[in-house]
Amino acid sequence: MNNVQIVKDHYAASDRGDLQGMLAPFDPDIHWTEAAGFPYAGSYVGPAAVRDNVFARIQSEWDDYTVTIDEVLDAGDTVIGIGLYSGTYKATGRYFAARVAHVWRLADGRVVAFEQFTDTELVMRAVDDR
Repeated sequence: MNNVQIVKDHYAASDRGDLQGMLAPFDPDIHWTEAAGFPYAGSYVGPAAVRDNVFARIQSEWDDYTVTIDEVLDAGDTVIGIGLYSGTYKATGRYFAARVAHVWRLADGRVVAFEQFTDTELVMRAVDDR
């Protein structure tokens, strides 16, 4: 399976709500980085850390949180996903939509690194209860 298909399979698992499928291609030492200013900002190492600090929190804190990827670009060992985040933050009832870019780095068929780029201000407007 090529790197683009591995990333596409992750997004398809996300669309199905299949957490195990989302984590399946992750290297045991994956380095996952959420953008500064994002509610889950930081870097996490290992699939369990990503699951607990990103995916589980999104599931518990948002209604209808969606990642819609419009384009997946092949750059060999790097794959770029471009799309849209959207959802409603449960605590405030506020909706947001923001463009997103994901940079995936792969080695030997495993995801070894991920970095997110998004308009964190749009996300935080939904989270902020002021």
